Amino acid sequence: MKTLLRTRTTTILAAGAIGLMALSGCSDTGSDSESGDTETESSDTAESPAASEESGDDAMAGGDLVGPDCAAYAEANPKGGGSVEGMAQDPVATAASNNPMLKTLTKAVSGKLNPDVDLVDTLNGDEFTVIAPTDDAFGDVPKDDLDALAKDSDMLTKVLTYHVIPGKLAPDEIAGEHETVEGSKVTISGEGDDLKFDDAGLVCGGVATSNATVYMVDSVMMPSK
Repeated sequence: MKTLLRTRTTTILAAGAIGLMALSGCSDTGSDSESGDTETESSDTAESPAASEESGDDAMAGGDLVGPDCAAYAEANPKGGGSVEGMAQDPVATAASNNPMLKTLTKAVSGKLNPDVDLVDTLNGDEFTVIAPTDDAFGDVPKDDLDALAKDSDMLTKVLTYHVIPGKLAPDEIAGEHETVEGSKVTISGEGDDLKFDDAGLVCGGVATSNATVYMVDSVMMPSK
């Protein structure tokens, strides 16, 4: 009888121990699961350094930039008024004056090539799309022709205003025929890096200023009339 009682007591104690172990296991599992959920939620919510850096790069790159030389331009001009970010702060004639690739164009629109041709207030005073020949583009114009153009205020005004379209056009809406401030139409074809402005190729475009969108091109365009 005593032996049977001891056997039952041992069985009961063993069952209790097993029960306590099971409860302890459940408690640990719940704690681990809750901790895991918290860690997962924190991981999902927190922005990784790489994501933050990528976001910063996109902001500096301008987001809508197109053209084969945009990356090189952004790398060469990471800060200041001539950077993509800096140009966005100023109206277009002012922004162009800070751009190291647009020195000749800046002279042409500001009266420094011809004192009778000063378009700064006009360009800064409304919303435009500006097709901006780079210094290299002006360098491809024979010197005699460029000198003659500089002396002819009417022709210089005509050529410069042919490079200006009323309204701001983004890269995904610029293709087509557009009437210029000069009065005739410029034909813009292609898309992305392969955009063509009449026969001028794109260098870098979609550059925002406070009142305009700028497309730097590799040739000076001439109106047809």
